[in-house]
Amino acid sequence: MTISATGFTATGLTETAVGSRAATDATKISTDFQMFLKMLTAQMKNQDPLNPMDSSDYATQLATFSGVEQQVKTNDLLGALQATLSLSGMAQMAAWVGMEARSTAKVAFEGAPITLYPAPAPDTDKAVLVAYDAQNREVMRIKVPVSAAPLQWTGLNENGQPVPYGIYSLHLESYAGGKLIANDKVETFSRVTEIRQGTSGPELVLASGDTALPSAVKALRPAAAQ
Repeated sequence: MTISATGFTATGLTETAVGSRAATDATKISTDFQMFLKMLTAQMKNQDPLNPMDSSDYATQLATFSGVEQQVKTNDLLGALQATLSLSGMAQMAAWVGMEARSTAKVAFEGAPITLYPAPAPDTDKAVLVAYDAQNREVMRIKVPVSAAPLQWTGLNENGQPVPYGIYSLHLESYAGGKLIANDKVETFSRVTEIRQGTSGPELVLASGDTALPSAVKALRPAAAQ
């Protein structure tokens, strides 16, 4: 990841670009105001001299346009502030790149055992681990202990056969009295490869290709030796 004085060059979002956008919006507002004055002048010239518009109506129109102009400027300032805060947030999380983050994002299975962190629902008397492939097809369903203790998934299905290498979404189904009471994604660790600007702010790109919001990360640790 490259960090410059003006922001993350990889994202294309820089303070220079934000300033340029604000300047463009200011020019547009100025142009619109000049057009408004021309229209208002034309309205005054062409009004019925026997029934002229009340001066208070002109004041109302001016006040309305001024209010709209101020709202646009306020929105621009808020947008610039949000962009600046996003850049700052990504800069602060730059150290996360290369580390492993624990979340419920999809995980890449490449033959090595994966440590899972299940969280059975209260009153659970049976727990079942289910794996879905990249096409959201169920490829494994095995019974696991009803416990929040970490467990190892070796990639074997219920028949003892290894699942193909690929990207998987792991879920824990919690049952009570034979009834499904919860179906939750299981947390795993995955290496952070990139920090980028998403629609909801900075987001982590993981080795599996999946993404996670910083607020969804439950733990961080140094990456395991390859």
